Formats: sequence, C-alpha cells, structure tokens
Amino acid sequence: MNAPVRAGHQVRALDWRDASDVRRIESFVAEHRASLFHRPAWLQAVAAGTGQRAAGLISERLGVVTGWLPLTEVRSALFGKALVSSGFGVGGGICAETPEVARLLAAAAETQAMAGGFGGIELRGGPIPESWDAWSDKHCGFVRPLAANDEAELNAIPRKARAEVRKGLALDHRVTIGRGRDDLAAHFACYSQSVRNLGTPVFPRALFAAMLDALPDNSDILTVWDGDTPLASVLSFYHNGAVMPFWGGGVFAARAARANERMYYELMLHARRKGMEHFDFGRSKTGSGPFAFKKNWGFAPEPLTYGAWTAPGAKGRNIDPTDAGYSRKIDLWKKLPLAIANTLGPWIARGLA
Repeated sequence: MNAPVRAGHQVRALDWRDASDVRRIESFVAEHRASLFHRPAWLQAVAAGTGQRAAGLISERLGVVTGWLPLTEVRSALFGKALVSSGFGVGGGICAETPEVARLLAAAAETQAMAGGFGGIELRGGPIPESWDAWSDKHCGFVRPLAANDEAELNAIPRKARAEVRKGLALDHRVTIGRGRDDLAAHFACYSQSVRNLGTPVFPRALFAAMLDALPDNSDILTVWDGDTPLASVLSFYHNGAVMPFWGGGVFAARAARANERMYYELMLHARRKGMEHFDFGRSKTGSGPFAFKKNWGFAPEPLTYGAWTAPGAKGRNIDPTDAGYSRKIDLWKKLPLAIANTLGPWIARGLA
C-alpha cells in the first residue's frame, strides 16, 4: 500500500523487513512519548507469541514521519477478523502530528481493512474519527505518582488496603524479580490459575516469553513465593517513567497469604528504585471487581475512550467477557481442570487481541 494524499503527505504500510524503517517508527514513538503499545517491538512480540500478524500505517511528508497507526491483524475462527490498534494492549490508536494526518491514517486503515477482508478496525485511545463509533463508559485507567520512599508508599495506600499489605509483609514470604526461565514458569503457573478461576482463557505462554525478549530493558517478572511454591506473580513493563503491572495473578493460596497485596506493594518499591515516577495500574472494566480493588488502593479511575469502525455489511466482533452471552461459557470454564484450560485456552485467547 502506497497512497499519495493531500498536503504533501503520503500514507504507506510499514515495511517490517526494513530494520531502518522500524527504527524510524521507534524514534517517532519515543519523540512523541506515545504509549508502549505504539512501539513496533510490542507488535513484533504479539506476532511472535500469538501468530497474529504485525502491520501498521505510516504518514510521511518530505521523508519525515508525521503519523503512525500500529495495527495487529487479528484472525480468529471464533471472533472473526479485525485490525486492532494495538493488539493485546490497553492503549494504542492513531499517533499523529495534526488532525488532518489522523484522518488520513484512519481512511487508509479503512481501505486496508476492506482490501484484506477484515470486518472492522478497533482503536484503543488516540483520536477517533467523527464517523466511527466511540465510547468512554466501558473501561477506566488507574495511574498515580509513586511516593518518595518505602514508608510513604505504604502510607499512600488507604487504611483498609494498607492493613492487608501489612499482613502480607508480616508473613515475610520470599520475593524475586527476574526474566529467566524459572521466572516465566512461576508467572505462568500463577497467572494461568488466576484467569481460569475467573473463567477466562489464558494467553499463550509464548506471548509472555516474546514480550520479555522484545523488551529486554523494559520488562520483568516479580513473584511472591511460599518456599518453592509461587503464590502470586506479575509481568510488568516500564515505559515513559511508569511501571505497568500488565499480566498478574495468584493461586488460590495467595488470598490467605495476602500475596497479591504484597506483590503490588513490592512492585511499587522496585519501580521507584528503577527510576519510575508513576504506577500505572492498567485498565479495568467499569464497575468490576478489579475496578473496585484499584479504587480501594487509592487510585482514581479515568475513563478510557475507544473507537471502532465496522465494514459495510459486517458485524462488529464482541470480545467483552461481561456480555450476557458469555456468562454460561465463563461458568463452565471456571470448572475445567487447569491442565485442560491451559491446553485449550491459548488457542482461544490468541483471538482476543
């Protein structure tokens, strides 16, 4: 795709085989302090870990990048085909220097979707074209500054949640931080059991490994242990001065051990020592249990604006786990033996980008 457009701008597809092309976009993302999910490295990790193809559209003027739309080409037998910005992210969307460039990128994405047989386009943040559907009532983000020291960090947590953290600290479970094979194994053991218990298919283990490989200086795994048994574990990212605990969870015993509370507090301390200034608790479905948990930790919810375009005659995909149509499936999934859930889950979850 290579389309001349108005005002001297040209929109084309990123050439993933051209390392210099990829580096130019990494530089554009860094210069504009765009999200982690705008980084080509993120899209490449998604592709390596799930098989969902990385794509993306660049706007240029006189050889200078003026806009970027990261895309994951999601293909799923269960959930259909869509261009998602950005695959498996909670952010992304169009990053453009002007509203005109944003409109050009959106129009080019529509053309690409039609040509590729994709039923729609999903934008997670950024400017949403006026003709597209947009909403801000389904998800909220939670971000706050990190405190100046360990004690201040503890005191910044509201009283009830702070009491739970103190109980976890008193148990003095071992905490490790790393990026090796053992860290990955501990993380998957905790995370897979956690999402199974919520009735959600687990993402492929290969996705987590691919993220660590693609972002070696911006990711790690923190795990809370009871002896040699992992209780809770979280894979986090570091970007633009913020730590993002992205994929985390605990086994059944984590609740009594307050391992999740200990995990997030220890991550706050670790992030500050790494030079981070903010704790980005990620998004949660408005009104959900995780939404309430984050509010109880003193985080103020900020609505997230998402948008979507649906191709003529197509039906928009529905991957909302709270939709009534999924309730019976979720209940059944919660009852699956963990080994079966971990075998079937990645095949399903790769389509939930």
